[in-house]
Amino acid sequence: MVTKQLKGTSEDAATVTRADSLAREIFSDIANKWALLIIEALGEGTRRFTELRGDVDGISHKMLTQNLRLLERNGLLVRTVHPTVPPRVEYTLTEPGRALRATVDAMCDWTHRYLADIESARNRFDTPDAAPHLRQTSGQ
Repeated sequence: MVTKQLKGTSEDAATVTRADSLAREIFSDIANKWALLIIEALGEGTRRFTELRGDVDGISHKMLTQNLRLLERNGLLVRTVHPTVPPRVEYTLTEPGRALRATVDAMCDWTHRYLADIESARNRFDTPDAAPHLRQTSGQ
């Protein structure tokens, strides 16, 4: 975040500093691959835990639980427990979560649009002849 210079009271400066700190904390919570994939999966509607685990390829039970809690804490999803035996738990995006999904969708669209360019750049970067200063040493 960029902290803007204020010509005001120290209270104004403290408010901006707090907002920057909070924004960094929120970014830390949501800007990871699992949270973004969960948001994408929930964009299709309400899901149960096991459905989400199947929708988010490669996520462990522990990581899914941690990320669902973070998303719930930040108000991006709602966890609903139905009083059945066994309990049925469902997750649904909130309005802020759906708004964030629009950003996630844009990131996915960007990835698809530029995937070939990114792969070409990575190949050029990783090719020792193309980038002699980046050659891996064999440890000798």
